[in-house]
Amino acid sequence: MMRFIILTALCCLSCVASAADRPNVLFIAVDDLNHWMTHLNRNPQARTPNFDRLARRGVTFTNAHCAVPACEPSRCALMSGRRPWVTGCYKNGHKWKQYQAAGEGLSAQFLNAGYHVAGAGKIYHSRQYYPSEWTEYMSDDGLSANGPGVKKMDGYHDDVTHPNLKDDDIMDWHCVDYCIERITKKSDQPFFVACGLYKPHLPFVAPRKYYEAFPLESIQLPPHIENDLDDIPPAGVRMAGPQGDHAKFLKSGRWKAAIQSYLATCAYTDMNLGRLLDALDASPNRDNTIICLWSDHGWSLGEKEHWRKFALWEETTRTAFIWVVPGITTPGTRCDRSVDLMSVYPTLCELTGIETPDHVSGHDISVLLKNPQAPWEFPAITTHGRGNHSVKTETHRYIRYAGGDEELYDVVADPYEWKNLASAEGSDAIKKQLAGWLPKQEAPEAKK
Repeated sequence: MMRFIILTALCCLSCVASAADRPNVLFIAVDDLNHWMTHLNRNPQARTPNFDRLARRGVTFTNAHCAVPACEPSRCALMSGRRPWVTGCYKNGHKWKQYQAAGEGLSAQFLNAGYHVAGAGKIYHSRQYYPSEWTEYMSDDGLSANGPGVKKMDGYHDDVTHPNLKDDDIMDWHCVDYCIERITKKSDQPFFVACGLYKPHLPFVAPRKYYEAFPLESIQLPPHIENDLDDIPPAGVRMAGPQGDHAKFLKSGRWKAAIQSYLATCAYTDMNLGRLLDALDASPNRDNTIICLWSDHGWSLGEKEHWRKFALWEETTRTAFIWVVPGITTPGTRCDRSVDLMSVYPTLCELTGIETPDHVSGHDISVLLKNPQAPWEFPAITTHGRGNHSVKTETHRYIRYAGGDEELYDVVADPYEWKNLASAEGSDAIKKQLAGWLPKQEAPEAKK
C-alpha cells in the first residue's frame, strides 16, 4: 500500500491512508478576476463581501501571480503542472490538449486516489476537459455564459444594454447549483469538486441590481499617470497596445462606464461565491474541506494605457489566491510572499497525501499555509509568449522580453510600476539576480 504524508494541525505524520481518511477539496476558479477585492485595498470601489469572508477564514496571498496572463495557457499550466516554456502552450489559441496528455491533469490524480471528482463551468479553456479525468462534469447544453442574446465577446456593457437579465440567465448560477449538490452530501468517499466561474470575463454583463453599488457618477479611474509608456522599451509598448482599447475609451469617454460594468460583474460573481460558501457551511463537510480559490490571471482597465490581460505588469499578472485548510491555516491571515499558480498542483497533492507526479514543476506552499511569515526563496514567474517573462519578488519586478528589452521596478516604493529602473545606475546587480530565475531553454512557440 502506498505511503502518504498526512498533514495535521500539530505535525506531519507518515501513515498508510485510505481515500476515506483524506479531506475533501473545493476548487474554485474565477475567470479574469484581478485583485480588486475589498480586503486587498487595491481599489476602494470594490464590493466583495464573500471574497472577503473567505479570506477571513484562511490565508489570502497578497503577492500571487499567474503562470501566463491568458486563459488557455494559464489553465493548461496550472492543471498540467508544466510551465509554458516546457510545453510550448504560451497563448490563447495554442490548443491545450496538444500539450497535456489525458491522465496528467490535477483532477486525474484525485480520481486515481479514490475521490469523487466533479467539475462544472470553466476549469480548462472553452470548458473543454478529458472525460477520463473526471467522475462527472456538468453539461452546459442550453446554458449561456453571458445571458440570452449576448454575443461571446460583446464588449464592455452597462446596465441598460440588458435591463431584464436575471441571476439564473448566466451559466455561473447553474455551475454553483451543480457544485452545491455535490459538496453538501455526506459520503464515505471524499470529493474533489471544481467550480469554474466564467464571470467577470468579457462581456461585462450582470443583472441591473449589481450596478446599484457603483453609480456611474461615483466611479474613479484607476491610479495612472500621463506618458506612462515613455520609459517602456518598444517590446513593452507593443504589449500595451495603447492604440487599441485605450484609445477607443479615451475617444468615446466610456472609461468609467467600463469600470462600472467590471465592478458590477465582479459583484455578481461575489454573490455566487457566497451561495457556495453558505451551502458548504450548512453541510456536514464544512470542517473537512480544503478550499482553494484562484483566478487565472489579472485584468487591466487602463493602467499603462493597457486593457485586458496579455501583458507582464502587476494588474495583468496579479491573481486572487485564497486557501482554507482545516487544521492548518489560521483564519484571517495574509501572506506577502511571492508565489505563482504553479504552486496549486503540488500543494493540493501534499495536503491530501496524494503522490505528486514527476512531471509537475512549481513549489509546494504548504509551509506558507501553516506560517505565512515563513522564509521563502522563490519568486513568482509569469510568461507571455516565448522569451517574455516577469520575475516578481516582494521588492521588485523584473521583465525581460524576447529581444532583450528590460524593465525593472521597485514595487515597494513604486507599487503601480510607473518608473522603469532598468537603465538606472546601480540596477545591474538586482537585474542579474532576478534574471537567474529565467529559463535556460524554452520550447518553441506552438502554432495556433
